[in-house]
Amino acid sequence: MIVKAPVRSPLRFALLAAVAVALGSTAGCAGSKAKKDVAYVARDVDTLYAAAKDRLDRGDPKQAAALFDEVERQHPYSPWARRAQLMSAFSYYAARDYAKSVQSAQRFLSIHPGNKDAPYAYYLVALCYYEQISDVTRDQKITQQALTALTEVARRYPNTTYATDARLKLDLVNDHLAGKEMEIGRFYERSGKWLAGTLRFRTVIDKYQQTSHTPEALYRLVECYLTLGLPEQAQKAAAVLGNNYPGNEWYERAFKLMNNKAPGTTAS
Repeated sequence: MIVKAPVRSPLRFALLAAVAVALGSTAGCAGSKAKKDVAYVARDVDTLYAAAKDRLDRGDPKQAAALFDEVERQHPYSPWARRAQLMSAFSYYAARDYAKSVQSAQRFLSIHPGNKDAPYAYYLVALCYYEQISDVTRDQKITQQALTALTEVARRYPNTTYATDARLKLDLVNDHLAGKEMEIGRFYERSGKWLAGTLRFRTVIDKYQQTSHTPEALYRLVECYLTLGLPEQAQKAAAVLGNNYPGNEWYERAFKLMNNKAPGTTAS
């Protein structure tokens, strides 16, 4: 099963944008239009911040991020610098420059760990990893980072909207990781490495038992155990499959396989 990278949800983006608007709305009304060239030009903080916000409002998040960075660079001790860090992180996210978004959000957290906007920063980091998840045939380092970051959001801020969304995404991330284990397990099985395959399928059953891959993992165990000459182990796996997923297509296949390969045992 190939699990493609998740598509941005409008609701998720709206959640981030709503906070970004709240942060941005604290800016004053003053300000000239931001120049495309963000090379150092000394500007007062109100003007510079408003120019960055204007760029973001006009749909140029990459330029906006550079200008928000300039706010922090030119006015590092101003209250605007804190806002600019988060706005920079959001702007990089909107521009799909996830590495810089994570960097900006983590810089904010390192300087303002107890700030009221810290949940937003943690959530933004988690989303940056989550939206980079690739299909199960590739390395899953990013998926693991998404898992860690989403878990951190849910652990630190359990009663927030961010945590609610993070918990939903954790289910999808775990399903993705289980899919990777299944991909490797099936490869081992096709290669005749039956024992190695069983280890992968057992991982799915033991670690990701709430995912959609568990029925197939149990069936694959039946296949492997029968090939290894372990009909009793195969029967146990088939029985677990039947007890937990009666009527499932994988159980029906396991039942037939047991009748064909080990007629002296039963799958239920």
